[in-house]
Amino acid sequence: MIGDVTGILLAGGKSRRMGEDKRFLLIGEQTLFERTLALLQSIFQTVCVVIAQDSPPLEAAVPVVRDLVADCGSLGGLYTGLKQAHTEYIFVVACDMPFLNPTLVRHVVSLKGQADIVMVRLEQGLQPTHALYSRRCLPVIEEMLYIHHLKIQHLVVHPSLHTRFVTESELRKIDHEGLSFINVNTPADLDAARMRYARGTDPASSA
Repeated sequence: MIGDVTGILLAGGKSRRMGEDKRFLLIGEQTLFERTLALLQSIFQTVCVVIAQDSPPLEAAVPVVRDLVADCGSLGGLYTGLKQAHTEYIFVVACDMPFLNPTLVRHVVSLKGQADIVMVRLEQGLQPTHALYSRRCLPVIEEMLYIHHLKIQHLVVHPSLHTRFVTESELRKIDHEGLSFINVNTPADLDAARMRYARGTDPASSA
């Protein structure tokens, strides 16, 4: 178990494209929320869930906190997670990623001594909600929130912060198909995830 990094689960609860609260949608016998939370709890000694200020209440066996700043999306959740954590680093993940790979999570965390941010960079772009952040990011995030500049990805170009990118070739050695970065945002995504689960493709089972 990792004790010097806090696992932060972003579970905002908006689900606009799904049309219903996707946190409670089932993949197998667990909801999306339960799957992600269980994986984080298998890796980190301390886990915290962050939800939106206007999100319905959410019960969990770990602390659940509301965004400190309203309507700021994932950046607001990241800010809240960093402010709540008692560790220098947090690992942030969204609850709509049903096929997280525990070995990849541990690999990202293992690189914390190299940078303020550790983030996967795929051909289709950066993956800011499967990433490691240090408390050194807080002043920059506060500045971004103040001007309502909400793209987490822009943290990586700030001159005061150093980012270690996990490349696609590095990623594929661990998560060969890139399953960690499958998101469930729409009913079609949900159907595809359920079909994949039914075929027995679940890296979380190795946690």
